[in-house]
Amino acid sequence: MDKPDALMPPAPRGPSKPLPKGACDAHVHLVAGLDEFTLWEGRVENPAPGPDFAQWINLYRQHLDTMGFERGVIVHSILYGTDNSVTVEAVRQMGDGFRGVGLLPDDADESALEQFARWNICAVRLNYVHGGVLSWDGAKTIAPALADRNLHIQMLCHADQHMDQLADDIRALPVPVVFDHIAWPSGPLSPHAAGIDTLCALLAEGHVWVKLSALYRMCEAPYADAAELVARLVKANPERCLWGSDWPHLMLNGASMPHAADLLDALDAVVSDADRHAILVDNPARLFGF
Repeated sequence: MDKPDALMPPAPRGPSKPLPKGACDAHVHLVAGLDEFTLWEGRVENPAPGPDFAQWINLYRQHLDTMGFERGVIVHSILYGTDNSVTVEAVRQMGDGFRGVGLLPDDADESALEQFARWNICAVRLNYVHGGVLSWDGAKTIAPALADRNLHIQMLCHADQHMDQLADDIRALPVPVVFDHIAWPSGPLSPHAAGIDTLCALLAEGHVWVKLSALYRMCEAPYADAAELVARLVKANPERCLWGSDWPHLMLNGASMPHAADLLDALDAVVSDADRHAILVDNPARLFGF
C-alpha cells in the first residue's frame, strides 16, 4: 500500500532570545531519500519527497545554525524500524557534540549494545504511542547491560495512561528514563492531570528526565495551553529537564506544522534565565556526556 509523504519543515528562523553557548537541541530526527536507507514496512508515512540524505544534513545544519544550537541529539525514527543506519550516519557526519538514540528489539544482545556505544548512540527508545519494536519488559531486561555502557532508556508514552503503572519499575531500574514530549498527556494539558503528580515525583527523586518538546502535537501556537504544565515540570526538578525541537516534525497526524523558534519562545515564556541555561546547556551536557 502506498504511504503518504511527510511535509517539509518551514524555513528556520531564530528565537526571540539568543541561545547561550553550548545549547543543545535534544530531540530531532534525520531522514533521507526514499531509496537511500531501508524504510520499515510498518511505517505510516514516507519522508518528505525531494531532499536526499546530504540535503537533509544541510537542512539540519541550517536549523541548528539559525536557531543557535551547537549540540544535538538525533533520535532514530520508527520510519526506519530497527535499521539504525540513517541515524548512525547522521551522528557520524555531525561529529563532536552530537549523540544518537536508537531502536533495538527485545532480543537484542550485548554485542548490539556494544555497537551502540561505539556509534555514539546514548540510549534505546521505547514507544508506547506509535508502537515500536522494544517492549517495557524488554527494556527492563536489558537495563543492566545499558547501565554497564552508560546508556539509558528514552520513552514516548501518555502520562495519564502509563505513568502510574511504570513508576515502581522506574524506581528500581539501574538507568534513568527520559520521557519525550512532556510525557504527552492524551487528555487536557493540566498540571494536575492524571499521571503528572507521579511524573513530578519521579523528577524530584532524580529517576527520570523529561523533554519539554513537541507542544505543537498537543495544542496550537503560541502553546499557552501547555504553559502551566511545563512550568510545573520545571519546578519539580529543573536539573532533569531538556528541550528539543522535534524537527523536522514527522507524523503530524493532524497537528499544525510548527516553527521551532515559536516552540522555544514558548519555553522562554515560563522559565527563568537560570533554568533556561540548565535546560539548554548544563543538563544535556551532563546526560549526554558533551
